Amino acid sequence: MIIYKIFRGPEWAELRTNGHTAGAPIDVADGYVHFSTGQQVVETCAKHFAGEQGLILLVLDSDDLGTFLKWEPSRGGALFPHLYRTLQLDDVMWQTDLPLGPEGHIFPDGVT
Repeated sequence: MIIYKIFRGPEWAELRTNGHTAGAPIDVADGYVHFSTGQQVVETCAKHFAGEQGLILLVLDSDDLGTFLKWEPSRGGALFPHLYRTLQLDDVMWQTDLPLGPEGHIFPDGVT
């Protein structure tokens, strides 16, 4: 299954520079890297990144993360993917800018 991670510019730069990261500050605080499915990512973006410029959408295949990826209940009891190891640059299939439009962030076709 395809899953998504939203990073701010500096977080993406850290991953590109170091080849790995413990994630955004919320990930570090919670002890795992938060991801969203295609059905969850727009709401995640609106809830946690509203109005922010310079976001990057990372695209990963959950099957590639093995047993370190756990599906756990979160918002409204929905299961969200959580990664219990550092995120590796090699985990990322591709990434794209997530521009801010007049009515919110603009996701690439096929994501939502």
